[in-house]
Amino acid sequence: MTAIQDTQVLRHSRILSVGVHRPQRSVPNSEIAERTGLDPDWIERRSGIRSRRYAAPEETLPAMATAAAEKALAAAGIGADQLGTVVVATITSMEQMPAVAVEVAHRLGAARAAAFDVSAACAGFCHAVALASDLVRLGRSEYVLVIGAERMTDILDHQDRDTAFLFADGAGAVVLGPSDEPGVGPVVWRADGTRNAALKMTAPWHDGTGRRPDDRPAITMSGWKVYRWATEELVPAAHRMLELAGVTADQLDAFIPHQANMLITDHVVGELGLTGRTAVARDIVTSGNSSAASIPLAMEELLSSGRAPSGGLALLIGFGAGLVYAGQVVRLP
Repeated sequence: MTAIQDTQVLRHSRILSVGVHRPQRSVPNSEIAERTGLDPDWIERRSGIRSRRYAAPEETLPAMATAAAEKALAAAGIGADQLGTVVVATITSMEQMPAVAVEVAHRLGAARAAAFDVSAACAGFCHAVALASDLVRLGRSEYVLVIGAERMTDILDHQDRDTAFLFADGAGAVVLGPSDEPGVGPVVWRADGTRNAALKMTAPWHDGTGRRPDDRPAITMSGWKVYRWATEELVPAAHRMLELAGVTADQLDAFIPHQANMLITDHVVGELGLTGRTAVARDIVTSGNSSAASIPLAMEELLSSGRAPSGGLALLIGFGAGLVYAGQVVRLP
């Protein structure tokens, strides 16, 4: 029997750069309160959010993803023609096909790159980073562009008191490439389908007979169920991520969780015993919950503000609909 040849040799990978696109429009809690009847102060106490970004009509999903990607490529000093793969993590493309990544690769001029999307909700970015790291380590791609991009306002019921104050839009991108030393730790991920009703769409795109619903399906959530699951699952998962990377919590320069809710972030910070040495991402205050885009957006904010050092160690952890989580320790660009 003829054997399949595979001469690839393992090497190391790391995140080389980050770039973001934040929509111009900032929406304060007072505007959400007018539509929902919720108290603005209650919104902040419940979520940590004071304002969030909403995309304008021209800030389409591919446009935002491309804008973030261009900044990441420029920061890495990498040309689009050097990309081997483009991966977009998103759940808000209104087109089943083609993948958003294909359009982004075309806009960038990455003519030789493979391109595909990852659908893992708010954990999508960490899933994509894990895949990209393996592609680089195996030598399948020299450079991989990972983008988290969402227009959550397209799937949001703006009168829903459970979700209208949480979700927002934006895009963040990173470039991964080869490294002399390990820069991306092993991923820890899980899917718990027993709780998938806690965060889902109100309806499928059709009812099983081919008929489409009169109203566009929207996101729906049981907040307390998601909170309970997250506070039960994320801390043991985070300990496992640290263990596999050979890093202790007190060695972390940054903790960058998905920006879902400040209460969840505070719980995990306390349970991990993180001190003032570790910069904690709290980009949710002015950016809201942008699903797969939230981690790269928060990473960029920590770096640009100087609160986290370039080259520092960061724990990333994303979690969301499924219910799913994924995360890893990385060295910051």
